[in-house]
Amino acid sequence: MKPGWSIERVRGERDLPSVLALQTSSFTNPWTADALKWELEHSPVSRLYVLKDPGGVTAAFCACWHLVDELHINSLAVAPERRRQGLGSELMRGVLAKARDEGAVRATLEVRRSNEPARVLYERLGFQVEAIRPDYYTNPREDALILWLRNLR
Repeated sequence: MKPGWSIERVRGERDLPSVLALQTSSFTNPWTADALKWELEHSPVSRLYVLKDPGGVTAAFCACWHLVDELHINSLAVAPERRRQGLGSELMRGVLAKARDEGAVRATLEVRRSNEPARVLYERLGFQVEAIRPDYYTNPREDALILWLRNLR
């Protein structure tokens, strides 16, 4: 990791405004503040991580669920002005390592078929396309590719 950068698990509401801003700037159907807050307060499987720069500014986030021995990545976003700098890879490697430490042995996610930058990122980390969910996404309607990383060990 770059000197001074950190990956932190969000536990309270102090990081929610920056996560919400990243959601809004990155997705056509972003999570709401209420949905993020509910995940933090009520779901024992939810994990929300932020990547912070040396000044403490949130540059990226990852929302996921740790279900028994599996990690499901729900959402990953990097601030638009900070994309293409390896921050998504840095955060994903950290999240996968934390999940492995908590007993996960595999990970999965869905990605829009047209999201080439995300697909390249995930494939570089070892994820492979294993299935398609037709018309999974809306705004615009699009297929989801189901990716798996079968061995976190």
